[in-house]
Amino acid sequence: MIKVGILTLSDKGSKGEREDLSGKILIELSEAENWNVIKYEIIPDEKDQIVEILKNWADKENLDLIITTGGTGVYPRDVTPEATKEVIEKEIPGIPEYIRYISYPITPMAALTRGLAGVRKTTLIINLPGSPKAIKEIFPKLVPIIKHAIEKIKGDPSECARN
Repeated sequence: MIKVGILTLSDKGSKGEREDLSGKILIELSEAENWNVIKYEIIPDEKDQIVEILKNWADKENLDLIITTGGTGVYPRDVTPEATKEVIEKEIPGIPEYIRYISYPITPMAALTRGLAGVRKTTLIINLPGSPKAIKEIFPKLVPIIKHAIEKIKGDPSECARN
């Protein structure tokens, strides 16, 4: 079973001024895959706080997957990719490329998302947009990629090549 942490980055959400629909949707979608959501938090868009939680969840909680939602755009307080870059040891550029590829036919604003994906120790970290609609469109298409990535991160030696 995949152990998951969901981290919502929202100044308003962290103050209770906005309901965290994206985080709730991610919990529902993760549980529908029979994944175990171990950690869930809503925090403000503060880089140092994001870095601290990502490190703690990867290093001490030993989560298989951390999904962040929010803070990936161009608003001055959007710092999720910068925090993630500080934490990951291996970047996986194909995941955010694929996320934008999925999103372009729906909205040209996909060009503005700056999310990253990567690995810290044995934890896959993926930045997703803060839009509930985007989460519903993107997450189901990422599931097979996430499963395969986690298998490989954990050391699965089987061949990936197709016959």
